Amino acid sequence: MKTYLVGGAVRDKLLGLPVTDQDWVVVGATTEEMESLGYQAVGKDFPVFLHPETKEEYALARTERKSGVGYKGFHVHAAPEVSLEDDLLRRDLTINAMAMDEQGNITDPFHGKDDLDNKILRHVSAAFSEDPLRVLRVARLAARFDHLGFNIAPDTLELMTHICSSGEIQHLVAERIWQETWRALSEPNPEVYFETLRSCGALAVLFPEIDALFGIPQVMTWHPEIDSAIHSLEVLKQACIKSPKAEIRFAALCHDLGKANTDQTILPKHHGHEQRGYRLVKQLCKRLKVPNNPRKLAELVAEFHTQCHQLEQLKPSTILRLLSSLSAFRSSQMLEDFTICCEADFNGRPGWQHLEYPQRSGLIRIAQAANQIDTQQITNQGHSGAKIGELITKARIDAIKKEKELWLQS
Repeated sequence: MKTYLVGGAVRDKLLGLPVTDQDWVVVGATTEEMESLGYQAVGKDFPVFLHPETKEEYALARTERKSGVGYKGFHVHAAPEVSLEDDLLRRDLTINAMAMDEQGNITDPFHGKDDLDNKILRHVSAAFSEDPLRVLRVARLAARFDHLGFNIAPDTLELMTHICSSGEIQHLVAERIWQETWRALSEPNPEVYFETLRSCGALAVLFPEIDALFGIPQVMTWHPEIDSAIHSLEVLKQACIKSPKAEIRFAALCHDLGKANTDQTILPKHHGHEQRGYRLVKQLCKRLKVPNNPRKLAELVAEFHTQCHQLEQLKPSTILRLLSSLSAFRSSQMLEDFTICCEADFNGRPGWQHLEYPQRSGLIRIAQAANQIDTQQITNQGHSGAKIGELITKARIDAIKKEKELWLQS
């Protein structure tokens, strides 16, 4: 029985990066032996155990054989006679197919160290194309290591394209698509994830609302980049600069989905794209089962980002409705995230990256003024029902009007 550190932990150690999760493979052991040593069995599809003290995952060495469609369509064989090399052969990329023993010696049968040195993401074997989830994983790693200069090997990208054209990619379940996408949004360059998916044909299948933006023109005066998809990816880049939060990055990416549905007779203008975008965001989030927080922010940004840009021209009553939609009188978090997305939208254009966006601080300032209204005092004046609501609304509108005038003068 021998134990080896495998996968991303070995890769990151060799790259000199922090190692947060460690996975181990055990060669020459049985399930009974593992349990007798105090390991807790947790694997559903193959033998995986939790270490009795560290709680890290230890998996028995195994092989896989394709037996159906999708990423679950495999027959797994785990037994003492399965070698370390057999186990590494089933892994996705060469840089993830290295193992390290307790003395620090590296087992590298597929030259992953060479690919690390040459900054190449390369598949281990032709069996790569049997698992459609690997398309998303490679795209995510491309987003993680792009700033280090990594590129996908041409023959690996060809296999990814084959997976998409064969229809295998369509068998991915919504939860796994979103899980990989959510992780990709937290990487240093998440725009590379979506660019990679488009280059192999996966974006059109998994994110048709985003893919449809490519080739849609915008007014050059406001959008020197012209193409709506290029703008959306630039906005995503700006969101990454401004915040590490994945929900902000997702909302920034999806803010202009409605431009893909603009009537061609009015292009390059996009009147009404906000409401169309809101509906497309709802559609995308429902299909991928996106959790409530990122879904809600993405919907609000799609529907109201133009209002934030036009803050100087908005009536106080319109600003009040906007703040109410953002739940600004209950919590400031949604308002803060929303304004970051709007600022990213403004800066996400060639030559505009470093321009000031006073609307962000202006809307927050106005919201704070409106939130200082003493609603309890109004309630205690003896009025009832709808009259209380009317007085609170009037007081907030008056506060918004006054603070907006001060903001414009400053």
